[in-house]
Amino acid sequence: MAEKIYNFSAGPAVLPRAVLEEVQRDLLALPGVGMSILEISHRSKTFEAIIQGAEIGLRKLLEIPDNYHVLFLQGGASLQFSMVPMNLLPAGGKADYINTGVWSKKAIKEAQKVGQVNVAGSSESDGFSRIPKQEELNLDPEAAYVHFTSNNTIYGTEWKYEPKVGSVPLVCDTSSDMLSRPLRVDKYSLIYAGAQKNMGPAGVTLVIIKDEMLKRVPKGLPSMLDYTIHAENKSLYNTPPCFAIYILGLVCQWLLQHGGLEAMAKTNQEKAKLIYDAIDATEFYRGVAQPDSRSLMNVTFRLPSEDLEKQFVKESTAAGLDGLKGHRSAGGIRASIYNAFPMEGVTALVDFMREFERKNG
Repeated sequence: MAEKIYNFSAGPAVLPRAVLEEVQRDLLALPGVGMSILEISHRSKTFEAIIQGAEIGLRKLLEIPDNYHVLFLQGGASLQFSMVPMNLLPAGGKADYINTGVWSKKAIKEAQKVGQVNVAGSSESDGFSRIPKQEELNLDPEAAYVHFTSNNTIYGTEWKYEPKVGSVPLVCDTSSDMLSRPLRVDKYSLIYAGAQKNMGPAGVTLVIIKDEMLKRVPKGLPSMLDYTIHAENKSLYNTPPCFAIYILGLVCQWLLQHGGLEAMAKTNQEKAKLIYDAIDATEFYRGVAQPDSRSLMNVTFRLPSEDLEKQFVKESTAAGLDGLKGHRSAGGIRASIYNAFPMEGVTALVDFMREFERKNG
């Protein structure tokens, strides 16, 4: 078996080793079942227990109130860009969107196909290097909802507060920082997240929706795009991504065993601080995100030249630090350090950064 490398990929991302080992041990046959999770029926009692266990784990971690539905869907966050307005933006209505990067722009583009969209705030003029302040937001009190993206993987920015929206429903794409820190679910009307950052493998999308929002869903939507149908069928309207839900449930148990989201937030802060301190200690490295908007999940920085950045990526990869090349649209370096990324990997990166500067600075 090849030596395990440190995976800094933005997603699909690193999974807890203990979870991978449990999956490996039980992949051929689940204990007491005699069949693999890849083979069992989604209508079986065994899978019913698995999907219920995943929901219970999420409800414990996030303290999800009883008046919220937990849905396990498919299509990634990208399909939610369409499903949210199709379900929640009424004919003749309008929605507020806050633009903080590529994924926000994609959400806006899809919503505009459904109805009227007001861009209530944007950091595009600053190269998406920061999160807009509350006083910069031009929110419409009559909007059907307000949508924002909590963490921006490409630019390395993260919201440190929830937008104050009054009585307007708040909707959030939490794909890249879900389960990385405590989240007050009761402040939101709908939360969605692709699993492939902190929750599990690609293939399952989590949607947490307040019960009263289902009353807004218009009649006649295609069945697979209708939240009410998925809620009524408890995420079993069609064959769900069984394997991905199984792993999500194991990840939830791993998080609960390690102190829950408060403990995870503390560890994530410590990991990110090590890298940001290394960036701030020198002029050789330059952080992309403004200090008050820095992400704990995706640390982005630049070097003095693109040639040095290419050399940095090449040499770091050879040293077992994989996935540090920045997004193709932004360039630079990006270290994604999600929940399961180990502290020793962060230390290895910081040591490499210092040695690289010593040789090339």
